[in-house]
Amino acid sequence: MGILVSCQTISKSYSSRPLFKDISFGIEDRERIGLIGPNGAGKSTLLKILAGEVEPDNGAVVSRRQLRISFLTQEQSFEPDDTVEEIVTAAAQEVEFEDYERAASVDSTLADIGFPDRNAPAVSLSGGWRKRLAIACVLAQQPELLFMDEPTNHLDLEGILWLETLLKKSSFAYVLVSHDRAFLETVANRVIELNPTYPQGFISVKGNYSLFLEAKEQQVEAQVSQQQALASKARREIAWLQRGARARQTKSRGRIKDAGELFEQLADVKQRNALTTPVELGFDSSGRKTKELLSLKSISKSIGGRLLLSDFDLVVSPGTKLGVAGRNGSGKTTLLRIIAGDLEPDSGIVKRADELKVVWFDQSREQLDQTKTLKDSLSHQGETVMYRGRSTHIVSWAKKFLFRPDQLNMPISYLSGGEQARILIANLMLKTADILILDEPTNDLDIPSLEVLEESLEDFPGAVILVTHDRLMLDSVSKYILALNGKGKAEFFVDFEQYEQASEEFGLQEEAKPAKPPKQSKQEKPAVKVRSSLTTAESRELERLPEKIEKMEAALKVIQDDLHKPEHAANYGKLQDLMKQQEKTQKELEQLFKSWEELEAKK
Repeated sequence: MGILVSCQTISKSYSSRPLFKDISFGIEDRERIGLIGPNGAGKSTLLKILAGEVEPDNGAVVSRRQLRISFLTQEQSFEPDDTVEEIVTAAAQEVEFEDYERAASVDSTLADIGFPDRNAPAVSLSGGWRKRLAIACVLAQQPELLFMDEPTNHLDLEGILWLETLLKKSSFAYVLVSHDRAFLETVANRVIELNPTYPQGFISVKGNYSLFLEAKEQQVEAQVSQQQALASKARREIAWLQRGARARQTKSRGRIKDAGELFEQLADVKQRNALTTPVELGFDSSGRKTKELLSLKSISKSIGGRLLLSDFDLVVSPGTKLGVAGRNGSGKTTLLRIIAGDLEPDSGIVKRADELKVVWFDQSREQLDQTKTLKDSLSHQGETVMYRGRSTHIVSWAKKFLFRPDQLNMPISYLSGGEQARILIANLMLKTADILILDEPTNDLDIPSLEVLEESLEDFPGAVILVTHDRLMLDSVSKYILALNGKGKAEFFVDFEQYEQASEEFGLQEEAKPAKPPKQSKQEKPAVKVRSSLTTAESRELERLPEKIEKMEAALKVIQDDLHKPEHAANYGKLQDLMKQQEKTQKELEQLFKSWEELEAKK
């Protein structure tokens, strides 16, 4: 593989705050790099430096001659009256093409992305289609190296899966910044984490996100062991110094100098290891034991003439962990507002427990006053906050969420999206809740914060209603998933994989599966032609397999139908039994398919 771009000892600071220092690595042809790191580590800045849009303070970025580079930024703006085709054509004109090449590139790109109307003005597009339009603009430039900053922003689950498929088929190299772990697992063959906790300021691992996690764990363990070894050696040196060794001796003076360097090295390792401390999260539950916190009976709701919910039932109890999924505009936020009491249904009954405490995390950040300072946003009581009945100083409270003391007087508008998300979560922790409603809480959060948020939601004894495009969080937190299709239909699924398979109802693309034997009734089943390569017993088994598969599929369908019944949604004992039955039946069905394929191959 050839080197496309090489960065050599590059550094960057903003004001007096260093982002990274002496970073060196190369990007090779066909590499698919996921760039991750905590909020404020400088990921977007590094991406802009690599793309040639920002100059480093020190060091150099060297690109291969005539390398065609494109850059997909986090946010894009289009002239509202320009059409889809006009916008993509203008983007393609930014690179050197023959006219016929440019026209062909625009045409094939628009066809691949599947715009329903190329003449639609930009102002008419939803957030998801505007993101697809931005992606079309960079793809029409036929890049050899593509930089992407949070490419899944504004995409729903269907859009994210579409983008995964597109990137897996791509022939160009790319570097993308993302906090979506499932996305990274699928599209990256190298992961780079930008983080001052590492001696070089970053760690690079060949392989997908799972392999990266294994390598990172080894790195962190090695650093902890190094700190312990240095601390032990430092204690011995301190004991030696305290004995009053004569410093005028050359040997003693040299040892004193070595001891000083040892203490500096220990301090450096301690400081870097301290940076691995995650955000401390823990939501406050009321501890209410009421069997039913909230119930919806025969709920229907239309918005702007569109039917979003029809004859919908739901029971929410302590311990309910419900994930809500569906395309953008399918009615997820509408359902949350009905649960929270902010919106009345058109028909049906909503029953709430007395003095029900509902706490809402709003994805739009509207709860934050952008003119307030960080200090005022974290505390309404001056210098302290009350958390679980105990008073905590504002500086200590801010540190729990990785804010520096010098940030306390900054206006909220100066903080990043991830930092603003952490403020909202900090405020949620101060409220006692029966039901936590979280509408896209993962937006802008870094991966360590996501992982701790997941653990906190799993441990919360009250009910959790979660809307997120983060598939790992959806699966790890939710005990079941409610899918909405935006046409009034709602259906329950055990996990995201089962939901993903419901492609026809909810618009998700189903992965290619091995061909199945045709379903046939006993009367219509034709005789199987047996060749000499099959034994008599194998021939008989091959004849019986279609019937066995049909029966097993019917049994699996019965279990899945039971899983989707609302009366089982709140009965977790029954739900667990059904899930075990489903897993067992699924494995047996897969084994039958495997046997059928093996015997067919021997014919």
